[in-house]
Amino acid sequence: MAVNLVNVEAVSKVYGTRALLDGVSLGVSEGDRIGVVGRNGDGKTTLIRMLAKLEEADSGRITHIGGLVLGVLTQHDSLDPAATVRHEIIGDLADHEWAGNAKIRDVLTGLFGGLDLPGFGQGLDTVIGPLSGGERRRIALAKLLVGEPDLLVLDEPTNHLDVEGIAWLAQHLRARRSALVCVTHDRWFLDQVCTRMWDVQGGSVHEYEGGYSDYVFARAERERIAATEETKRQNLVRKELAWLRRGAPARTSKPRFRVEAANELIADVPPPRDTSALMKFANSRLGKTVFDLEDVTVQAGPKTLLKHLTWQLGPGDRVGLVGVNGSGKTSLLRALTEAARTLGDIQPAAGKVVVGKTVKLAYLSQEVSELNPTLRVLEAVQQVRDRVDLGKGREMTAGQLCEQFGFTKEKQWTPVRDLSGGERRRLQILRLLMDEPNVLFLDEPTNDLDIETLTQLEDVLDTWPGSLVVISHDRFFIERTTDKVYALMGDATLRNLPRGLDEYLERRRQMIESAVYAPSAASAHSSSASSSSVTAPARKKAASDARAANKEMQKLERQMEKLSDKETKLHGQIADNATDFEKVALLDAELRDLATTRDELETRWMELAEDA
Repeated sequence: MAVNLVNVEAVSKVYGTRALLDGVSLGVSEGDRIGVVGRNGDGKTTLIRMLAKLEEADSGRITHIGGLVLGVLTQHDSLDPAATVRHEIIGDLADHEWAGNAKIRDVLTGLFGGLDLPGFGQGLDTVIGPLSGGERRRIALAKLLVGEPDLLVLDEPTNHLDVEGIAWLAQHLRARRSALVCVTHDRWFLDQVCTRMWDVQGGSVHEYEGGYSDYVFARAERERIAATEETKRQNLVRKELAWLRRGAPARTSKPRFRVEAANELIADVPPPRDTSALMKFANSRLGKTVFDLEDVTVQAGPKTLLKHLTWQLGPGDRVGLVGVNGSGKTSLLRALTEAARTLGDIQPAAGKVVVGKTVKLAYLSQEVSELNPTLRVLEAVQQVRDRVDLGKGREMTAGQLCEQFGFTKEKQWTPVRDLSGGERRRLQILRLLMDEPNVLFLDEPTNDLDIETLTQLEDVLDTWPGSLVVISHDRFFIERTTDKVYALMGDATLRNLPRGLDEYLERRRQMIESAVYAPSAASAHSSSASSSSVTAPARKKAASDARAANKEMQKLERQMEKLSDKETKLHGQIADNATDFEKVALLDAELRDLATTRDELETRWMELAEDA
């Protein structure tokens, strides 16, 4: 019988006048892998902080089994800025000791791309102080994973990880014996790792068996049993349930409840998207041409990111765009945006982009655009338009769309300056949709959004009749909202991936294995001693050059991540000083300098990609 590691008994926590948790009782046993979900601000992080005894409950009791070894990843690390990466992750172990430890090798390779930490200037001897927030967070995660805690408590562990890093972390956590409690908005990750779910809402925590897909089924069943009113029966969970059941049945693990009852809820629910109807409507709004690229070359500075690209984005196309950092995903969207903005007057370095005459483009960048901080939420939306046509006869007022995106009637009168980062992101997406575009470019739209908001965004996009391109590390969101996946693999080409992100990960593994094993395989293939003696130096040099190029590429990727952190801070400073136009001008100049530096780093990255 599994031993109970942590007991939570009748715990309550109040902030101001709001009860985040009210009389909650839970338990964590050996072998549990628990995912914690809920809307931002409902108490997920508070719950796990109290679970780890980092925060006191107002009432109730939290007890740990004697001798419990706890590993905690919080939003803010406690690393020593004067220490080296080696000291924090490996401690005092000699090189031969840690290098002979399979777990340490696996963690360093999975989170950093190699045992020598390519991308860190001095490798393991890099001092932590100057590193970016994303780099520090990976170090803190690695420090936990090389240890042997009885219970891991992780708050957003997938932040700052790309698709490959998230896939590795999921595999690693599945193989561990440690119990796990994890807060994340990554639904694919929850499905891969978790065997139980905690849904934090309204001061209570509802428990479910299985991963995220099982949770969606069970939640629908719970609501059916509760015999809620018809309007409740029509909520978003039914649409997502229908998609999970019809579009991706392999996601669910063995059902632990009556799936037949849950299926009654979706008997009359159409597929999430009526593709043919949307395509017909998209054609009427866009005509036959959206973007036609003919032998196009995209550059960042003097360096080529994409070359000889012939591609067509048609009316109603829904495309997911993935690729390694610096491969040109954002640069491609920017090139298309410039062509659309200037009605084709600004063209890429070579080739031609033909833009449809009726194209009305909206581009959601990674940076949150700043708004007048004194505006209320509803006023900021009405500033764009009072009503919006969502297609198929669906029309919404600004207030209705605000409610669909989680801004209650009370919240709609909150000043923009008082919104959290996730709420500002929601408001930014809202304003884009209110402008009734017929082409949407979304660059990392899931940043700072909780699962409920993501499902609401997906629901709006389901009936949105236009062409869509999404860049995201959120596999669930890409699979849910797009019909095709294209990849930029770092070789200046754009490739269609019929099998989606699974095919992308397979191709990336093959590329990495080829880079590692090709030189030694070539040497082993030599047919004679004389032939080998002539070619060995050249092969050795080629292998050395490839390793050096890969190492510098990783370093550049870390530098680009640091730039992103700096850009985020500058945007926050601009928001804080919105009324000081002189200060805003100086901060804006800094942003432009950072953009120039980013372009230079991307250019160098592509040069190294060719060498590698």
